Amino acid sequence: MRTALLQLNVTDEPEENLPVTRAMIDRAAADGAGFVLTPEVTNCLSASRTWQRHVLRSEEDDITLDGLRDTAARHGIWLLIGSLALATDDDDGRFANRSFLIDPTGGVVARYDKIHMFDVDVSDSETYRESAGYRPGAEAVCAYPPFGVVGMSICYDIRFPHLYRRLAQGGAQILTVPSAFSPITGAVHWRALLQARAIECGAFVLAPAQCGTHQAQRGRARRTYGHSLAVSPWGEVLADGGEDPGITYLDLDMAAVAEARARVPSLRHDREFGGP
Repeated sequence: MRTALLQLNVTDEPEENLPVTRAMIDRAAADGAGFVLTPEVTNCLSASRTWQRHVLRSEEDDITLDGLRDTAARHGIWLLIGSLALATDDDDGRFANRSFLIDPTGGVVARYDKIHMFDVDVSDSETYRESAGYRPGAEAVCAYPPFGVVGMSICYDIRFPHLYRRLAQGGAQILTVPSAFSPITGAVHWRALLQARAIECGAFVLAPAQCGTHQAQRGRARRTYGHSLAVSPWGEVLADGGEDPGITYLDLDMAAVAEARARVPSLRHDREFGGP
């Protein structure tokens, strides 16, 4: 399966971001990609909760979801919308960080809400409290396109290996990790974490990423690490998107999953144990 990872530098204005993303999908489809993946928060990257309340819409009204479903149908491709920031009806006003798998007719075949919230103090000047603005999901999700079982996740989830083991033992052959990773942690952790999850699960790991400094009309401008990665089931980095917006291509040979799992069948070797 010819696959394309889109690396984006979105702003905090969804109406500006949509045509850029659609044009990149058009180019990927023209280059023969049948499976295209976008990063986390494809519609809007913002550090301002006030601005998010102004521009974010519900799933039913989100222009990015509508536009990208139409684009997938027009090209007849599978599309992973890495995630969209969406308004909800929650009493506390928190948003959802939701990933979508779209089929070649434009239909939504799977949804996944990010489970693990990025509540960290990366440095004295860089802190995040994702849970203050976003509600966590509670369900692991696998999807079943004809080219392979897809286990869905988002960004900070990558630090929780039990999620990926559950997905792999549930049948996932491809693990998706759309991200907007911090440059500080990205420089030291990004590649190692993605390779570890691929090796542990004997699965392809596909991680489309946001990159660069993101233009903001309100609040501080966020920076993200880039380096969209594709990792083989044996842990080899197959492609690296670098630091700038663009498209990274690879061909998925699903036989590599069965081969890696036959060589090291660790997914079948769990044992119960006590302690600590």
